[in-house]
Amino acid sequence: MMKRRDFLKCGMMAGGVAAVHLDRMPRPLCAAEKKMYAQDIVTLGSTGIKVSRLAQGTGTRGYAKSSNQTRKLGIKGVAELLRTGVDQGLTFWDCADSYGSHPHVREALAAVKREKVVIMTKSWADTEIQMKADIDRFRKELNTDYIDICLLHCMMDADWPQKKQGAMAALTEAKAKGIVRAHGVSCHTLAALQTAAATDWVEVDLARLNPIGAHMDADPATVLGVLKQMKAKGKGIIGMKILGQGEMRNRVDEALQYALARSELDCFSIGAENVSELQDLIKRIPEASVRA
Repeated sequence: MMKRRDFLKCGMMAGGVAAVHLDRMPRPLCAAEKKMYAQDIVTLGSTGIKVSRLAQGTGTRGYAKSSNQTRKLGIKGVAELLRTGVDQGLTFWDCADSYGSHPHVREALAAVKREKVVIMTKSWADTEIQMKADIDRFRKELNTDYIDICLLHCMMDADWPQKKQGAMAALTEAKAKGIVRAHGVSCHTLAALQTAAATDWVEVDLARLNPIGAHMDADPATVLGVLKQMKAKGKGIIGMKILGQGEMRNRVDEALQYALARSELDCFSIGAENVSELQDLIKRIPEASVRA
């Protein structure tokens, strides 16, 4: 079992001023007390929504209605990848309008019971009219009566609640009707992330976090400070950019170890691009969560 002084040392190093020098991280000290698995079921903050620790991402380099997954695998291929995850115990699918992955999720749902998976998607809507239209369209594209988690996608301004007031109202109404189970944001600047922490409306936050600070809103220590505030308020926190948008592709174990050691994260999303990558992630997670 990790001693308190070792735990504190690990915490100080893992949340260092800029980014973690992984070759200096005391890996045995940062180990969890018990193994964690990709299939572990965790609860997202105070939402009551239960998801697998690993979410299957569908938006690696996602833009203009496509992503690495959709470009490389097509509808059938992505659907098969998602279904393979479910067969392995994963219950959380991460998609978005801008990834163009709704048809792929729909195809996967043709062979998976709807209640078996939690589906998260994201919208660029600003106004109430736009968001209501998106919610209706998303449900048709996904072929589902409800969306588990709907996020405002890629917040960058500190005053995003003012700019997105209409969209937020539509999501609040959709939740009251049972059409959406939880709402929140994904953030791409520190100012937007700080606003999300201070905004009660945010129930779920998708936050960028990895030990080298790659493609993050700020350095790891600063981001973790904001995520601690979110955690204290009962918000569900999902990690993304765990592999630094590919910059840690050759250091997967270290990236996973860092994410698994962070109590601020409820779970995290990684976009495997084929079945082999997915199987490898599932295998590595328990090995990375503890160190002998």
